[in-house]
Formats: sequence, structure tokens, C-alpha cells
Amino acid sequence: MKNIFFGIAVGFLFLLSGCLEDEGYSLNNVWIGFGIVENSDSYKIIMDDGEILIPLAFAGYGPYYDYSYSGKPNQKIEKGDRLLVNFTILDEKVNESGKVVAYYVKINSTRKILTKGILEITEANKDSIGSDPIMVKDCWMANGLLNFKLKYYGRNQVHFINLVKEPGKLTTDNQPFNLELRHNNNNDSEVVLYTAHVSFRLDSLQVAGTDSVKFKVTSKDYEGKLFEFEGTYKYGKNN
Repeated sequence: MKNIFFGIAVGFLFLLSGCLEDEGYSLNNVWIGFGIVENSDSYKIIMDDGEILIPLAFAGYGPYYDYSYSGKPNQKIEKGDRLLVNFTILDEKVNESGKVVAYYVKINSTRKILTKGILEITEANKDSIGSDPIMVKDCWMANGLLNFKLKYYGRNQVHFINLVKEPGKLTTDNQPFNLELRHNNNNDSEVVLYTAHVSFRLDSLQVAGTDSVKFKVTSKDYEGKLFEFEGTYKYGKNN
């Protein structure tokens, strides 16, 4: 039996209340991971490691809403949405050669993950982008996205988080492209330590005539310590 572990790249905790046995899956097992909705009608989800989930059952209010707040349905889930998924495996879908090609699951809960493009700094937006500290707890690439697990202090204001670059044409000669993770706390009080996940689309970094580019991301935490991440974005590939 193949053990599948979604979210290992981000050190995410998975909850397992039994062992997977050859004769089937236990309904007591719970898995947590990140994925993207490929089709909102059939609700197929492509996980970050390439595994495919096909939901057959849904807890609570049904398949088309996320449950970010107190277990009540919030935003409708659409094609292309990025989700944090809590699920239970019910069975495997196999092809004619017996290879597992997908997993039939029960969706216990979902949460939409904030997904944005890369922002170019301009005179109009440079003040609102901010330069407040932020803590990067994890960073990984998947499905053409650069993903972050972040921590920051706040109280009751909306915080803005952006991945930004200086203006100018991107060429193969100025790699790695320099990006900054920027945080605007809107003058919020540093009372509560919050955790957030955010994903950034990398497609705006593509350069004609190439199949990949290199980039570097920096940010600073509350102690002034520099965070750095270097990666290679391969167009249309999972990383």
C-alpha cells in the first residue's frame, strides 16, 4: 500500500489515528495538504505533490464553499482556487494496469488560500506596499506558485502582503530576478501573533525563448534578520 503524505514540503502536521492496511483505508484517518481546484463542477483537486483527489462526500454544507470561519460556509470555491484541504481517503482509482491514478475522498473542510500575482513597484503604490517586518516560517514551490507560511503581529487591522519587483524588462541577462516579500501592517498594534498562508503566481516572470528563469526572494523579520530564498521557475511544471 502506498503511503501518501500531502504537505510534507511545508512541514505541515498530518493527523493519523490508525494505520493504512492493505484491505482498505480507515475512516478515522485525516490528511491535510495544499492543492488547486481543477474543475469546480466535479471538484477534482490537484495536490502540490501531483496526487489527484476526487471527492465523493462532503462534511457540513456541501462541496462548493470554504469553511474558514467557525465551520460556516464562506466563499464559493471556483476553478483555479488554491485550497488547504482536510480530507479522508475512501478508496483508490486505478487504471487498467493497476496503477493508482487518483484517490476518492471525503472532504472534511477546505480553506481558500490567498493567491496573488507579483506586483511591480510604482510611484502610485510604493507607500501602500509597506516595509514592515514579517516572519517566513516556510517557503516552497508547487503548481507554478511560490508559497509562504508566514507569522506576523497584529490586532484588528487588515494587513497587506505582496511579492514585489522593481520596474523594468526581465531578460536572461539579469537573472536571478530580485523579488521582495513586503508587508504593510496598517499601523496595527503588535498584540497577537497571527499565522497566514499566501501563494504568488510566477507566470509574470516568463521570458520569451526560455523554458525557465531563476529568481531570488528576500524579506526581513522583527529582529532585522534577512530571509532569502532562491528558486528556478520552470514554466508549466510542478516544482
